[in-house]
Amino acid sequence: MRYWIKSLDNLMRGQLTRLDALRDAKFAVPAFGFAVLIEWMGMIYGLCMGTFSLTSGGSGFKMQLLATTLKVPALFLLTLGVTFPSLYVFSALAGSPLRLGAVLRLLISTLAIMLAALASIGPIVCFFSFTTTSYPFMILLNVIVFAVAGLLGSAFLLQTLHRLTAALSPLNQFLAQTPSDSGDPPQSDSPSAEPPHPPLLPQFAGPLDTVPGQIFGGRARTIFRAWVIVFGLVGAQMAWVLRPFIGHPGVPFTWFRAQNSNFFEAVVGVIQALIH
Repeated sequence: MRYWIKSLDNLMRGQLTRLDALRDAKFAVPAFGFAVLIEWMGMIYGLCMGTFSLTSGGSGFKMQLLATTLKVPALFLLTLGVTFPSLYVFSALAGSPLRLGAVLRLLISTLAIMLAALASIGPIVCFFSFTTTSYPFMILLNVIVFAVAGLLGSAFLLQTLHRLTAALSPLNQFLAQTPSDSGDPPQSDSPSAEPPHPPLLPQFAGPLDTVPGQIFGGRARTIFRAWVIVFGLVGAQMAWVLRPFIGHPGVPFTWFRAQNSNFFEAVVGVIQALIH
């Protein structure tokens, strides 16, 4: 467990996404360990999210707290299962060198980043749960928190794909194979040859730092953005399928609600309720 936590810390600090760590295109991370941490971090946020049922005076608050604790990690893992084939196909179309197992490890790492962000914001959600009785406000707050975590995970995924392309480019492979003791770029015997440029990314850059230059073409960016949209849509609707996560104070506890309407109509309704 300590090794998994340390590996996640190294991932968040960018040590596992350095160019020299990605040159074998395997993205070697402890996928099983990260999956376990995803479960635990999801349960931590679910516990914080479900505390609103303790303070709102609703019936079945103990069961609602248990249900929310279990549903948050299930939400992410089920979304992963639904969208994983599309990510692999899209990454292959974009020219990514990652194979099936490496794509799965990359996805799990992305979810680990998302859940780490969620778990860190959990105490804030818990604070608002104990200081407000507004059910629409708590729903909107959690939607915003999930959106922030999703944006961080998407940024991590995009920049890691950028770095994979940069790390496996002929220029960086050449730089990796011809080190210089003096730290100067290797010189060519041909006077007309241009010296290689420096590496594309500083060694100690964070995981969300942008790779200089246009590594991906416009078509590949379009494909990636399409996957992000698919992941967001599936995740949002999956949350709607697994609801309730908070539990309405005036509604008896139930594990799942009837499948009417959809997530986006519900969010619009919550915003209107807050305005009026």
